[in-house]
Amino acid sequence: MLRKFFALLAVSFLLHGCGSGGGESESGVDSSMYKKTIDVFGVQVKGTAAVPDDKLLYAAKIMAEYLDQDNNGVADNPLVTSTLKARGACLGMTAGEEPKGCQSLYVSETNPGLLPGRNAAFEEILHTISESGYAHAYPSVFGDGKGTLISNAMDTARGGYQGGGQPVSAYPAGAWYTYNDTTCDYTCMATEYFYWGLTSMMGAQAHRCSEISIEWDLCNKRLVEEKDAALYGLLTNPAYNVPQRLPDGNYSGIPLTIVRSE
Repeated sequence: MLRKFFALLAVSFLLHGCGSGGGESESGVDSSMYKKTIDVFGVQVKGTAAVPDDKLLYAAKIMAEYLDQDNNGVADNPLVTSTLKARGACLGMTAGEEPKGCQSLYVSETNPGLLPGRNAAFEEILHTISESGYAHAYPSVFGDGKGTLISNAMDTARGGYQGGGQPVSAYPAGAWYTYNDTTCDYTCMATEYFYWGLTSMMGAQAHRCSEISIEWDLCNKRLVEEKDAALYGLLTNPAYNVPQRLPDGNYSGIPLTIVRSE
């Protein structure tokens, strides 16, 4: 899956998986590592004791902004939020240890005020929403298996159904989605495709077009609309009410309260 690019390894890109548990709770997983939780429209934003409160609150605000774009205290897509809640979707924030049972987000890569590429909150929280929400609320549209509308669009973006659906080292000329990390399978690449397309349309990738071109060529809204009309149409279709504005970490629509446990 798209790996985040941070100075953790003092390189331009740090590859990190779509997350532990794909953004959803796993039956039987011991989640006692989490000592603080914020409920966001039924989605649990969890943190270990070492996670600073301000960073946990920041992550919760990003989650809330994605789900409630007009900041009126009502989730914009009730089907998606009810699906997230029913699936036990959660974000697990830690200071370094591997998160359990939730989509992962590390304190060290959560940097309020910075854009994607230096702030993983935008990516990992959107993965939670798309993978555990949209993919299951609209399975024939946003489902991450072969044959859905978004997967068909992704196959076109990859220059065809390459490598049996797996990442390949070389893509055909003209492909604009060229994911080559072999640890990311077809479903993982579909989640990443949703992320790349939507955040590019939100204006979040325009500052690093050359940096991300190894994976994704359409770094702004105009390019997505012109080159990948199928994806653009899915993400802007009012029937699915996909968020269109990048969060900024300022949210006051609902109270976001930290609940602590021993």
